[in-house]
Amino acid sequence: MIPSTAAAEPGTKRRKRGRARGRNVDLNALLDVRRLLGDASREREYLIEHLHQLQDHYACLQDSHLVALAHEMRLSPAEVYEVATFYHHFDVVKGDDAAPPALTVRVCESMSCALAGSEALIDQLHTSLGAEVRVQRVPCVGRCEQAPVAVVGQNPIANATPEAVETAVASDARHAPALPDAQRLQAYVAAGGYQVYRELLAGTRDAEQIIATMESSGLRGLGGAGFPAGRKWRILRDQPSPRYLAVNIDEGEPGTFKDRHYLEQRPHQMLEGVLIACQVVGIERVWLYLRDEYPHINALLQECLQELRAAFPEAPRIELRRGAGAYICGEESAMIESIEGKRGMPRLRPPYVAQVGLFGKPTLEHNCETLHWVPEIIAKGGDWFASFGRNGRTGLRSFSVSGRVNKPGVHLAPAGITVRELIDEYCGGMQDGHELYGYFPGGASGGILPAKHDNVALDFDTLQPLGCFIGSAAVMIFSQHDRARDMALNAMRFFAHESCGQCTPCRVGTEKAAALMEQEHWDQALLEDLATVMVDASICGLGQAAPNPLRCAIQYFPEEFK
Repeated sequence: MIPSTAAAEPGTKRRKRGRARGRNVDLNALLDVRRLLGDASREREYLIEHLHQLQDHYACLQDSHLVALAHEMRLSPAEVYEVATFYHHFDVVKGDDAAPPALTVRVCESMSCALAGSEALIDQLHTSLGAEVRVQRVPCVGRCEQAPVAVVGQNPIANATPEAVETAVASDARHAPALPDAQRLQAYVAAGGYQVYRELLAGTRDAEQIIATMESSGLRGLGGAGFPAGRKWRILRDQPSPRYLAVNIDEGEPGTFKDRHYLEQRPHQMLEGVLIACQVVGIERVWLYLRDEYPHINALLQECLQELRAAFPEAPRIELRRGAGAYICGEESAMIESIEGKRGMPRLRPPYVAQVGLFGKPTLEHNCETLHWVPEIIAKGGDWFASFGRNGRTGLRSFSVSGRVNKPGVHLAPAGITVRELIDEYCGGMQDGHELYGYFPGGASGGILPAKHDNVALDFDTLQPLGCFIGSAAVMIFSQHDRARDMALNAMRFFAHESCGQCTPCRVGTEKAAALMEQEHWDQALLEDLATVMVDASICGLGQAAPNPLRCAIQYFPEEFK
């Protein structure tokens, strides 16, 4: 028997007093939802997790299941629909509409993959795979060093060719790749892992000492904003309890894949950073927010969290949450909204998340790589980290390098290295027949610089005078065979696709700018007006940074507009 709730009962024709308006709940759909969810919590914060369960099981979200889920979670159908339709990875099927094909092949069309020929790959797959397989253009999937990339179901195909994709489809190779050969708990502990955390628990290290070490290291937030990590910990310690921690592993910036790289190798190093932060700051609960394009990392972290709970039962509760394909959720307040089970729309500030964050509580927000460095910095000392650097800068940076170089990948190099040094010393030089023409120093939003600026120190605060920034240190290299205006257009299309739509300057500005940039002759005066409005009036960094590639293309590559 179905217990009564605040929503309408299945089959009820007349709305009773106190019951919600809307569609009646289909009994079979409700039973489907209940079987799938089992004894999982029905609290609002798990809405996106439950949508993932439905999507994974049925390969789409049927509207009858959405209404049933709303009933089960005591939400209105509108609340469930607005979330389900916000995220790109959810396929909502309405009424009698046909469900999508059982298999989807997603082909990345962002900058690095575009340079590697993704457009031709998409055209060929549309022809060769037929109607029974859906071929989708998608933004960056976080494997830029393997461009072009196609994802067959959940299985990424590196350096994809039509033949490789067709073989994967024919062999039904659609599932996530095997777990990476990462350093598990036993090996990590044998190499000295969790020693700093154990010393904290034993009282042989104190919180003030650790914060001082963090401050002396100069470690800054490595997700893009660059706020000093030690200062952030000090600020959070002064906030009232309870305090929470949200870890941003939703690296959606085109060109960025360093978090995936470190998690595939040493996931427990990031987790020890989490525990150290919790002990020092006084964190009671933790959420790891992982981009949905990394299903193999999801499985890996699930295993690592089980190991962690067994080894440290006193540790704070850590929950792993999947994103659902929304670049905007890399913005800290949008990520918090998503963790709470809502659309990932940035909040107006103040108040800041350090004061009013997850569920209204003070929240420490950190990028995955920032926490990855914490145990090593504490163990070796702040001076160790600060001893690295070039051109007057200090520290280490993990550069995600892609494009026209011989050795793309994550390269750990001194902060302040120049792009020329990075290419020659770490990336094996330019590909044969290619010469450096330009580069993105910080992903799609970080702007574009020409080859004549190949001697600029790559670090926080060094690129702003040129209209660019380092961001997540995603360096995309292009050559004389490419055009900066094409790269800028690709970036603007990405921003138009990923705008959350909350504010008009970003929602309309990115679409209008992309349309103008598709023309052979750019109306530069009108584009500059649009850029000014986006920068001045957008709520968050997406709209504020979207004009950077546009402005840089006009400023630094005038020969392309003659």
